[in-house]
Amino acid sequence: MDAGVSSQVSLKSTFEADVRQIVTAKHVRMAATNDALAGVQPSLVVEPGSEQELGKVLKLANTAGLAVIPRGGGTKLEWGNSPVRADVILSTARLDRVLEHAWADLTVSVEAGCTIAKLQETLAKHGQRLALDTLWAEGATVGGVLSTNDSGALRLRFGSLRDLVIGVTVALADGTLASSGGKVVKNVAGYDLPKLMTGAFGTLAVITRAIFRLHPLPRETRTICCVTSSAAEAQQVVLAIQNSKLAHSALQICWGAGIQPRVDVLFEGTEAGLAAQVQQAKTMMRAATIGDAGRDVWDARQEICSAGKSSGEFAVAKFATLPAELAEPLETIARLCRGELRWSIVMQASGIGWVRLKGGAAGIDSVLRQLRANLEGRGGSLVLAHRTAGARDFDAWGNSGDVLPLLNAVKRQFDPLGTLNPGRFVGGI
Repeated sequence: MDAGVSSQVSLKSTFEADVRQIVTAKHVRMAATNDALAGVQPSLVVEPGSEQELGKVLKLANTAGLAVIPRGGGTKLEWGNSPVRADVILSTARLDRVLEHAWADLTVSVEAGCTIAKLQETLAKHGQRLALDTLWAEGATVGGVLSTNDSGALRLRFGSLRDLVIGVTVALADGTLASSGGKVVKNVAGYDLPKLMTGAFGTLAVITRAIFRLHPLPRETRTICCVTSSAAEAQQVVLAIQNSKLAHSALQICWGAGIQPRVDVLFEGTEAGLAAQVQQAKTMMRAATIGDAGRDVWDARQEICSAGKSSGEFAVAKFATLPAELAEPLETIARLCRGELRWSIVMQASGIGWVRLKGGAAGIDSVLRQLRANLEGRGGSLVLAHRTAGARDFDAWGNSGDVLPLLNAVKRQFDPLGTLNPGRFVGGI
């Protein structure tokens, strides 16, 4: 056996023995085939029961030169690029408590392994919510959602996750536990670690707990939709609503092969207030086919990300453009597919869209590359969330522009040995 390989095997054996002393043998197991990440097979799965245990395990792995993949509910592990190495899955499944719901202050402190559904159920007991419509809330965890910066149409009114998170505790690669932010909404002490960790894909540190600002649950909700004749008309409707004094909570365009573009608008409030808002909105949309709709129209993004996984080649991508140019990428997708691919789109008024392409792998690859070039040429972006089997060389992130040196500098500061999620983020970080 090669001396280097022998040394690595010895390190892993020592690591496993030491980890069992920390979390007990019950919470350490050999990784199975379904623990693989984009074709990369890890060796161990470790489930710490506290922040302190997680920090100790991470320190051991960092010292041993092992690559660590943080994992919550595992709902978005296919997002991003494949890791260049994966030795240890560090699961937050046992860190699942809602620590403190300060309902009078509209804040909550929660561990990273708590699912969004469990958190929302706890908050609802006091008539409050985290104003976040993430994908797969039953399985998605607080840490995973923050790491992937996943938010839906509600961000139009309530802001993104970076606006909702006001504090975090993280475990750095060397095992140090660090906290930033606090339990009050207006907190400016220290570095803005919460915003830095949001969307970092677990490459800087492992989030162990978070503090969020909350909002009241709405008394009533109403959704209206209007069917338009084209993407351009749908954009006009969206811009008219955005430029009005309507207090809408969410606004999106849904379109796909064989159907007409549809605009959905969500209103929240009291029954009397909703009636006035809906009537005004319908008056503004009088040129289109208008109707009331149920809450299920807001599942469109999840349907795009979930559908098609059972069979056939398909891809899912998240893209961004200027809010004033919503029609351009929609029309580009329709033109590029030319009836050869099945396609579905959800476009939020904030300029963030999701597209699912289904058909031949070569056709999907061609459309994605052309769409990315089109978007990046106009200041937008495209990030791959699910790739076809034959598209391993398609970078999930695209052109990083001039930000890569800064990202690398931050990575070196937080994780100098490249222990956490190596290769998964922008530029192979």
